[in-house]
Amino acid sequence: MNSSQFKKSQFKYFCSKVGFDTKTVEFILENIDSFCYEKPPELKPDKINGGFKKYKDGTLKTRIIRPSKGKLKVIQKKIKSNILSEISLPDNVHGGVRRRSNISNAKPHQGKKFQFTTDLQNFYPSIKSKQVYDCFLKLGFSNHFSSYITKLSTWKGEVPQGAPTSTAVSNLVFLKTDIELIDFCNRNQITYTRYIDDLTFSSQSDFRNLIPELMSIVIKSGFKVSFRKTLYAGNQNVTGVDVFLNKIDAPTKIKEKVNDEKYKDMKSNPIQNYINQIQKTNIKKK
Repeated sequence: MNSSQFKKSQFKYFCSKVGFDTKTVEFILENIDSFCYEKPPELKPDKINGGFKKYKDGTLKTRIIRPSKGKLKVIQKKIKSNILSEISLPDNVHGGVRRRSNISNAKPHQGKKFQFTTDLQNFYPSIKSKQVYDCFLKLGFSNHFSSYITKLSTWKGEVPQGAPTSTAVSNLVFLKTDIELIDFCNRNQITYTRYIDDLTFSSQSDFRNLIPELMSIVIKSGFKVSFRKTLYAGNQNVTGVDVFLNKIDAPTKIKEKVNDEKYKDMKSNPIQNYINQIQKTNIKKK
């Protein structure tokens, strides 16, 4: 098979994976800008605690949303479910992974006296198209297949905030860094988890002196740490969940909203259900 035939077969294979005919995919690839748009900067909503996210100094966080639309959005969902979700990730990674959540991300840090939390700055847009392309090559995909995924999951040269593929793609690009952090933490009896751009480390022993080495692993990989969201202390709030020595629990401000649900006589009671999900992790299995 010559290179032209190989490219053609790879394109047909890719189209079969996303469930679209070749002409439709070709049209989208050639007119990608018409399927994407950019919203004005907006405040980052805090889906876990309510309101809007803030840095530790009180400054409100903002973000630029670049969602996809139409058939591109459908194809991205197919890429996520039929291609990206088939690639296994370490147990330490919780964001955007089936059957894992912010709760499962916080639970491993229960009972740890020393906790260190930090945040990756502008996580999605900091990941460039070349990083995405190189990532898929290293995962064993052909250059053509890697090119198709990259073109359909990035825009304006970066991973866009708001696309269905963005979390899965960013997890794969960060995988090499995850593995380095996991190896370092295993050697130093440190527990490590990541929930999208939130990194959490904990241990029974004081590991303050190791923080520079942890951060150097992240920084040398090309990612930036948001030092305004960096804290070394015990009994922290980890990805929206209060972590203690003997349990994890929902923050008080979340519990206070349960009364609003009762007052409104809501049928689904999502807040109470969320609190129940957190608290049931504290029940000891017989």
